[in-house]
Amino acid sequence: MRADPGWFGQYALPGLLGSLFMSVGALGVGWFPLSADILQWQLIDFVQTQTLGLALTRSFVVVGAALLLQAWLVVGIDALHDKISRLETIYFSFLAWCLPLLFAPPLFSRDVYSYYMQGQLQLTGNNPYESGVSVVPGWFQSGVDPLWGDAPTPYGPVFLLLEKLIAAISGDSAFVAAYIFRALALVGVLFICFGLPGLARAHGINPITAVWLGVMNPLVVMHFVAGAHNDALMVGIIFLALRFALSKHFIIAVVLATIALAIKPVAIVLLPFLALMAAGANSNSIRRARYALITGIVSLVVLFAISALAGTGPFGWVNSLSTPGAVKSWLSPTTAIGMLVGEAIKLFGFGNFVDTCVQISRLIGSVLLAGVLVLLVLRPDGRSGTRAIALSLVALVVLGPVVQPWYLLWSIPLLAATGLTHKQVRIMVLLIAAFTIHGIANSSATADTFLDLSDGIAMVLAGLTIGLAILASKTERSLILGDSAEKDLLPNNAHAIAVAKSMELT
Repeated sequence: MRADPGWFGQYALPGLLGSLFMSVGALGVGWFPLSADILQWQLIDFVQTQTLGLALTRSFVVVGAALLLQAWLVVGIDALHDKISRLETIYFSFLAWCLPLLFAPPLFSRDVYSYYMQGQLQLTGNNPYESGVSVVPGWFQSGVDPLWGDAPTPYGPVFLLLEKLIAAISGDSAFVAAYIFRALALVGVLFICFGLPGLARAHGINPITAVWLGVMNPLVVMHFVAGAHNDALMVGIIFLALRFALSKHFIIAVVLATIALAIKPVAIVLLPFLALMAAGANSNSIRRARYALITGIVSLVVLFAISALAGTGPFGWVNSLSTPGAVKSWLSPTTAIGMLVGEAIKLFGFGNFVDTCVQISRLIGSVLLAGVLVLLVLRPDGRSGTRAIALSLVALVVLGPVVQPWYLLWSIPLLAATGLTHKQVRIMVLLIAAFTIHGIANSSATADTFLDLSDGIAMVLAGLTIGLAILASKTERSLILGDSAEKDLLPNNAHAIAVAKSMELT
């Protein structure tokens, strides 16, 4: 494999420097278990506890993220102007960007420690669908966010098995477990890298620009690599399932989709569209119903088998789906609307009905979400199955009760693979930049402090830094504002258009 000439200095090196800065900053603002021996080191103690050390390391993270974002924009400008001819250029540069963060402590989230303690919970004979990790002695010393101490797990039985295995391998070391979970997340990223180019070609999309937007973006580096979220594995398996579906291996695709939903249940949206894809375009309702029945039977058999291995009921996770919703996140439109209405009512002296307003707003969002999902299944309207899955995942985020920055990565790679207009590309770039700012301004994405003064100051400073990075030159500005020479992420010749047309469900 060969990359374009000069790729390292032009594309890889700037992002590599950004990741190096972030890795150094992670020593101060990253997450260590309280039981980790490394906290006793003089340098770590200084950057973790002293005001100067914290300020320096936080500055390193902000500057590093700004460099990473700017490097990504530079690659995108050249990709959208057909100046990058080899996919290897994107992959080699992305690898260089990720390398320093492979060795950094968990950054932007400490969910990996919850994964570890849920594994320990199972090793002690408890059911994580019935108990929180707080029943395990020493849970707080292992780095778990107290917010989730009493919460049952929202994850499926496949991930419970993985948590239990990793907890057994790592023993009493939550820190070692964190790196194993990162390796697991990297497997998911590799699956995305493997699957995305083929999906893009099947939709008539240039795989170079699709991989730039869908895999190389800073949110993947920050939350799938540095943060090691299990969403990475789920999304990766979704891509594998879709590749098998396109290759007409229907049963394998359904099995993989079931494994994905047995990691995080949101992947259940794949199943009806896999049935539609297998039934084929212009198929009648009887044929579609037959494939839907086969999909349901295969998925249930796989789910029951996995649950038997995990020692949990096949639907134990249903009762704990509300666990993430325990957090009131301003990033969620439905929750934000409820909180704003409730605060307005309280302001006018009618009492504190914030929680009630949030519940009502979330209920309305859930009803709308159900309607959107049903409409996407029953009215394909010329969309491909992959596109419909991407839109379903967008709806889950927009209308769901809680949004975390890494939730955007459920759909961004799929949207990149199925096509975006000039305007949609710019919107996507702005969203990624905005959530990059959010990530570096908050040490914990689960903190309900979005409008607090200290958090607001952090957001402003981070925003100014990122703003300077993305508007530093005419080339970066052109990606935000657009120019006439820039390509979109749509089929751009007769053959590509015909290929994309063949994917449509009608």
